[in-house]
Amino acid sequence: MHILTLIFLLLGLLFFTGGTVGILRFPDFYSRLHPAGKLDTMGLLMAMAALALYCFGEFSIASLFTGLKIILIVIFVFITSPTATHAIIDAGVRAGLEPWTKEKRKDMP
Repeated sequence: MHILTLIFLLLGLLFFTGGTVGILRFPDFYSRLHPAGKLDTMGLLMAMAALALYCFGEFSIASLFTGLKIILIVIFVFITSPTATHAIIDAGVRAGLEPWTKEKRKDMP
């Protein structure tokens, strides 16, 4: 059980790291929201799954309720994360923020 918990934690860390790299590397506001929304949600799912497995491994009523609370948190994040990302993108569009385009300069070959 501990090895499975460790695997899920490491996968969560991998997704969080990928999201961080994506946020730093993508060129504009809109494309940076993609890794922020997708990879951070998946990283949270993996990390919370590891915590739920750890709680369910103790086989007590208190740990069962704690594991169920963790599952409810994951469901809440899966519902609210796409909604929040959509609201942020909508705010950028309403503010007049233009998407990034790859333009070739005339002085460059």
